[in-house]
Amino acid sequence: MTSSVINTQPRLRQQTKVKWLKLLKPGLCLLPFAVFFYLFQLAPMLWVVVNSFLVEQSWSLDHYHEIFNSSFIQQGFRNSLWLATWSSVIGLAIAVLLVSSLRRINSKIRDGVIAFTNMSSNFAGVPLAFAFIIILGVNGALTLLLKQYGLIDSFNLYGQWGLLAMYVYFQIPLAVLLLYPAFDALKDDWQDAAALLGASSWQYWRRIALPVLSPALLGTLIILIANAIGAYASVYALTSGNYNVVTVRIASLVSGDLFLEPNLAAAISMVLMLILAFITLINQWLIARSYHAKS
Repeated sequence: MTSSVINTQPRLRQQTKVKWLKLLKPGLCLLPFAVFFYLFQLAPMLWVVVNSFLVEQSWSLDHYHEIFNSSFIQQGFRNSLWLATWSSVIGLAIAVLLVSSLRRINSKIRDGVIAFTNMSSNFAGVPLAFAFIIILGVNGALTLLLKQYGLIDSFNLYGQWGLLAMYVYFQIPLAVLLLYPAFDALKDDWQDAAALLGASSWQYWRRIALPVLSPALLGTLIILIANAIGAYASVYALTSGNYNVVTVRIASLVSGDLFLEPNLAAAISMVLMLILAFITLINQWLIARSYHAKS
């Protein structure tokens, strides 16, 4: 009896060791990702939070007072939010029409359009700004053509509307890639059944399709807004930093030769993160309401 108990103890220890190894193996696999996430996500965010409250090595709210009292910084927030909101709404509307049409065409054409969209979603930054200068600049090909036929007198690519056109361009491919899987939730039979019951196409979209797609649409809209607010390289390359948006202000405060104020840049970043967090909370609330209405 005693010898059998003694013989089972090593076996139990070995089984316990195997169980611990099975538990530790996923953690060890996740360790590189955890280190990477800390170094490139958490650590910079913690640096921004701490330094936003530092003024000459002392804790203060002076940077936040400066933000809310500076009309120039507030103008940067207004311009960024205006560009982000309108480019996201317009880009989302165009993407909805495009994805809805893609589901009804030949599969080879659809695959080609998706491949082109995937490629163009990575076309941003300085190359995108250069392409817009060639096409829609003061002496751009399309600008000169429209002037020749008297369709426009002038078009300022380097102002508000020119930036909006560029923002809409790089918002559309991202919206298409995000919405394309969501449209699989729509069944072709639904529209046929609605038509048999006398519903028009507008009634089908308003009462059936859009309610089903609303969570995906709201989620995509938030991602587009965040993508537009965080855009920097394209707008800087196009305007040389002369158009006042939040990202350009942050960059000028971090890397400027005359106005080097990284702590103020950290405070502006904190306000920007709070705005995005507020928008995200509203999005989650609307999504929860849409799911509750369906149930």
